[in-house]
Amino acid sequence: MFSGLIEYTGTVQRITPLQTGGMQLRLRCENASEEEVEPKDSIAVNGVCLTATNVDHNTVDFDVVPETLARSNLGSLREDDTVNLEYSLRLGDRMGGHFVYGHVDATGRVLSRTPEGQGERMRIELPDQLQRFVCEKAFISVDGVSVTVAAAGEGWFELALIPETLQRTTLGRRAPGAAVNLEVDPLARYAVEAAQR
Repeated sequence: MFSGLIEYTGTVQRITPLQTGGMQLRLRCENASEEEVEPKDSIAVNGVCLTATNVDHNTVDFDVVPETLARSNLGSLREDDTVNLEYSLRLGDRMGGHFVYGHVDATGRVLSRTPEGQGERMRIELPDQLQRFVCEKAFISVDGVSVTVAAAGEGWFELALIPETLQRTTLGRRAPGAAVNLEVDPLARYAVEAAQR
């Protein structure tokens, strides 16, 4: 379980494609040693919950299976890319974002970025299968970042991003056309599903 509040980043050190269709991913993870990360721990990488398979100080390895590559943007990573990292919540941690499982639903493309006040307005493509879960003022996780939907329409939604988010996370570097990972608010999913029964 995660909150979508990004404190750390990671850097891709190595990507090893596998003949089976998956890949092995090695990241240099900021503060992994201080967070006492061990093999078997869950870490959200750009919002995708991955299991650490090997840990050497701040270097962490992961296995990424074909299902994860098909639903997320992890397959487009290259060496030296920066990723958003969130270590799993511990009992007693502050819950300042929203519940994020790290189970990415789909990717959407950044459609536009427009300066707005001291921040930016970002418009993102919304896949059809997620349309019913996203509305104005709802939560959504974008590349693992807990954000509030500022506006929504047919096939798109917008975020009003503050300078802190633009500086601290990869959202500040996502150009139009870039794919971002999307996970709808699980509470919205449960509410919509219950209403349809």
